[in-house]
Amino acid sequence: MRFVLFCLQIVAAGLAWPALAQAPAGADLVVVQSAGITGPVAGSVAEMTRGARLFLDSVNAAGGILGRRINLISLDDRFDPKLTAENARKALVENAPLAFFAVRGTPHTEALMGVAGPAGVPVIAPSTGALLLHQPVNPLIFNVRAKYQTEVEKAIEHLHSVGVREIGIVHVNDSFGRDGLEGFTRKMAQLGLKPAVTVVYERTLVEMVKPAEEVLKASPQAVMLIASGKNAADLVNRVRAASGTSQFVAISNNSAKSFIKDLGANARGVLVTQVFPNPASSGAAIAREMRKLAAGKGDVVLSHAGMEGFAAAKVLVEGLRRAGRNPTRATLVAALEGLRDFDLGGLSISYGPRDRTGVEYVEMSIIDARGEFMQ
Repeated sequence: MRFVLFCLQIVAAGLAWPALAQAPAGADLVVVQSAGITGPVAGSVAEMTRGARLFLDSVNAAGGILGRRINLISLDDRFDPKLTAENARKALVENAPLAFFAVRGTPHTEALMGVAGPAGVPVIAPSTGALLLHQPVNPLIFNVRAKYQTEVEKAIEHLHSVGVREIGIVHVNDSFGRDGLEGFTRKMAQLGLKPAVTVVYERTLVEMVKPAEEVLKASPQAVMLIASGKNAADLVNRVRAASGTSQFVAISNNSAKSFIKDLGANARGVLVTQVFPNPASSGAAIAREMRKLAAGKGDVVLSHAGMEGFAAAKVLVEGLRRAGRNPTRATLVAALEGLRDFDLGGLSISYGPRDRTGVEYVEMSIIDARGEFMQ
């Protein structure tokens, strides 16, 4: 209810902070990111951010947007929603951003919107597939990735199609975890299945000892992981160390190479839903473009997380290009809302007054013996 009321206030509040709503003529176009640069999701955040900067650097090297550079300022919130809000408030005063970009996490995006909304600042490509960022439509949010619930349903359908019936779920006790649980519960009921086990853990938990014990006790055929980075990997490793044989399925928040590294010898066979094409793909134009720009740049990781940042940056740039010579937050919102069937390179993205979902791409992948995602 709080989020619904907040959405209704945004339009009225959208013209707040008028002195900060437009970048000075000729100055950099400032965009601010708040994400867990350190902490439990640092690996995937680094891959995503480097992917975004790869495209933004190429645009700036070619002259920017009508001669103006795009300046992406990344602030560390250590994956703490309270710090996300603090970063946003500080950025409004010190940086006057045209937009917030690629914030990581569901409760983190909620916290940021409490600041961005009254200031009329658009939030572009939040790195979360939470349903609450899609419904009800928030005029300031422009999602690029598919919904988490779509991913969960795709995973359950896949497991069911290969004869798996005993499916459990491990989810964090926050808005991200509850969102995944909702999709899980709905799809299981549609298929006439009952959860084999439901394990809930607090987001501050570091070592997944008790959750692993609960999974081992139930011993389901498969387990959906609605968990971030280190937690998901720690759970899998503990279950495998105790000779547990459950099939694990993670969703796209764990699509980074850092997740595979944390899994170590237990990576092989873990399923992960993906919401962007594999950067190694020969069929997707966006993958070929990313590989070409990344050639010789050792700091860029060609992962699905990196692809998320790369695709998000393409959406941001197109919005800025269409927002006019001296873009404001309002003209940027209008420009993005006007995107129809915009080709990112094999992925089409559209927005409208009643649609902020963007891309609805979901497919299954499996980590192979080389430690690579295979789709």
